Amino acid sequence: MSLAVWLIERPRWFKRTLLILNDFAMLSIALWAAYTLRLSRIYVPETPEILLLMLAAPVVGVLVFYWRGLYKLVTRFIGPEGTTRIYTAVVIAALVWALVVLMSGIQGQPRSVVVIYALIAAGLIRLSRQWAGAILLKTAPQHTPLSFDERKNVIIYGAGPIGIQLMRALNETSNYRPVAFIDSNPSLAGQVVHGVKVVRPEKIGKVISEENITEVLLATPSALRGERRLALKTLEEFPVVVKTLPALEDIASGHVEVSDLRPIDVEDLLGRDPVTPDLELMAAQVRGKVVMITGAGGSIGSEMTRQLLQLKPKTLVLFDVSEAALYEISLEIEKLQRRLRSEAEDDASEETAVVQVLGTVLDRKLVTRTIEGCGVEVIYHAAAYKHVPILEVNPFTGLQNNTIGTLIVAEAAKELGVERFVLVSSDKAVRPTNVMGASKRLAELVLQALAQESASTIFTMVRFGNVLDSSGSVVRLFRDQIKAGGPVTVTHPDVVRYFMSMPEAAQLVIQAGAMATGGEVFVLEMGTPVKIDDLARTMIRLSGRELSDDDNPDGDIAVEYVGLRQGEKLYEELLIGENTTGTNHPRIFKNSEPILSYEELIAALERLDDAIQKVDEAELQEMLHATVEGYKPTGATPAAGATDDWQPASRTLH
Repeated sequence: MSLAVWLIERPRWFKRTLLILNDFAMLSIALWAAYTLRLSRIYVPETPEILLLMLAAPVVGVLVFYWRGLYKLVTRFIGPEGTTRIYTAVVIAALVWALVVLMSGIQGQPRSVVVIYALIAAGLIRLSRQWAGAILLKTAPQHTPLSFDERKNVIIYGAGPIGIQLMRALNETSNYRPVAFIDSNPSLAGQVVHGVKVVRPEKIGKVISEENITEVLLATPSALRGERRLALKTLEEFPVVVKTLPALEDIASGHVEVSDLRPIDVEDLLGRDPVTPDLELMAAQVRGKVVMITGAGGSIGSEMTRQLLQLKPKTLVLFDVSEAALYEISLEIEKLQRRLRSEAEDDASEETAVVQVLGTVLDRKLVTRTIEGCGVEVIYHAAAYKHVPILEVNPFTGLQNNTIGTLIVAEAAKELGVERFVLVSSDKAVRPTNVMGASKRLAELVLQALAQESASTIFTMVRFGNVLDSSGSVVRLFRDQIKAGGPVTVTHPDVVRYFMSMPEAAQLVIQAGAMATGGEVFVLEMGTPVKIDDLARTMIRLSGRELSDDDNPDGDIAVEYVGLRQGEKLYEELLIGENTTGTNHPRIFKNSEPILSYEELIAALERLDDAIQKVDEAELQEMLHATVEGYKPTGATPAAGATDDWQPASRTLH
């Protein structure tokens, strides 16, 4: 075994000791050489005091080097950043030693010695490490770490504080090698940041080609989604995988880990800047109260549960028909409570009590018993079947759950004096073309009618579009299809949809509910509608795959058009009428829409219930045409009863 291999295999403390001894010697030689050059003679200290003063220089130097982290650098792979750190540490050490000389009171010490000492010391320390590294690499190449040999060249998009933190983290891991920063700030163009050059976005293609780049790491603040969207637009045309980081500005430590890197989310693609929620408005009708969420284990229900818990209600009643979903959200809430408990400064007695109720909203007795037994004051009704194609072939089950279920919970709330009832509705309720949309519009009519009859309970509803990464989101489907190698299936090249993140949707629902005075239809501002075809193609390109189409038949993943599913629209709407007014929140609007009287509604719902019990599709469709404004189903519903297996919860509607 060679000496080099033997050294490489020694413990880290042993190698650090050798480096410290080397640095002590190099600094001592540098200081003696500085005196010799300055005085033009072989210098010998005249007094013991001067000798001690000279010995202080290498001691100070080693301490500064340790403080600056020089002994954590791997000698074989120091690189440009390591060199910079060496030079910086030497300058600091020289200045500290100069201060020691000044404070010692020893006269006659040439000031220029400090400058000469720093120059010689920097050269000797750097050369000694460079020489040692070269010898070790040459005589023991087989001990070069694999991660070093296979380091992947990457570009960091964003040369701000986040980008610099990311570069430092990458250098420490040695798995990635940043070769360039990309930044649109003209003042940074051509600058060198920690040894890495900053180039303009227009030159990214050249860098990708010359450096064989396969990954680009996005390091722009997540709060500036518009800026991130422009960056992603620039990167779309290149065959690279784009990864980003979570909300770094929210990381208290300010330290970035490479493990924080994740694939691009659709939220990053939409360019929608989030609005900070009004916490006082959110908590106004929640804090200290007993709040029930129906459908608490669903996509939007579970997110609302997370948001509501942080607003400190007295009790949170989780109501869901799915045991598995209720179990999952209960576990998550327990974990969230432990975190909140560890962060809380106030009395632990204020902790929210959580009650799990397993059952269906069609069970009138269970709903009534739960509201009365828990003393529920506020209800967020998110329980609904929402998958359009499934409800098209199961219309009776869908209408029974979404409409009759809403009526049962809302009537129980009215009878038992619940303060506030908020329905989570859908943009598909506007001029619906499917059973799901019709069922949600009927649910809205239920609340509008009850709002006219109730003096104590405030009934309101909040309507919005698609929620990103919900259980039925097209985003999940596209992501899975890309991972499987394609094809990515799009219903129609012209179909567009509105999108919103789950946290933002839940926050806006809670805020809108707090604004309600009774009977309003609140509409959330969903931003710019997204063309689903463009979304699919962008997700393919930003996953590092090539799109396969007529222009590039040899690409990796193709987009296939499978046709609109039964009941689907090319586009969704959020309003029925034109009577829309703003609110105090920039993304919440209030709309006045046609309503039915309570008597008219009950007559219509009795007709609906009769059609459900008789499994009479013709009667069902007639009732929907007569009651739901703008209802125009696309395609015929399959023979009723073929796939429905249901039992009505109750014949009594009121």
